[in-house]
Amino acid sequence: MTSLPVVRGSGPPDPLGTGPLPGPTAPEGGRGYGETGAIPAGLRSPGSYPGLAGGADFGLPPDVVRLWSALREVRDPELPVSLVDLGLIYDVRRTDGVAEVDMTFTATGCPCMSFMKMDVEERLLREPGVSSVEIREVWSPPWRRDRMTAEARAVLKRFGVAA
Repeated sequence: MTSLPVVRGSGPPDPLGTGPLPGPTAPEGGRGYGETGAIPAGLRSPGSYPGLAGGADFGLPPDVVRLWSALREVRDPELPVSLVDLGLIYDVRRTDGVAEVDMTFTATGCPCMSFMKMDVEERLLREPGVSSVEIREVWSPPWRRDRMTAEARAVLKRFGVAA
């Protein structure tokens, strides 16, 4: 299984510099990173993800970077921004033909959750060598606006959405 490098600590680092965020708040069936202290290194730099133009590949194999790039084509159903740029995709791994995606949503009651999962699955199944997709809902750390890329902020600002 290939994934982002793991960082150990008491919880995800707070991008505002005030210390680690609290531990897991994952509802049943969801997953949190805070409990074990293991989080993907990509969570350390909000707004920076593998596959971004000019961005780092985080030392990932090219096939995993391609999965991240493919997910940048998956748009939020309500906003003209990709799920990756919104910071909703926390991790992507690939084991044999299985693509595994850890993703969150802006709210636990988001009415578009099933559409977004379906779009992620459909897009990744078009990638060479991907025969199935497993999506895990992650609720810890919770999504925050600082997870968005600068590109997402600019697009949302043009549409009058505070970001």
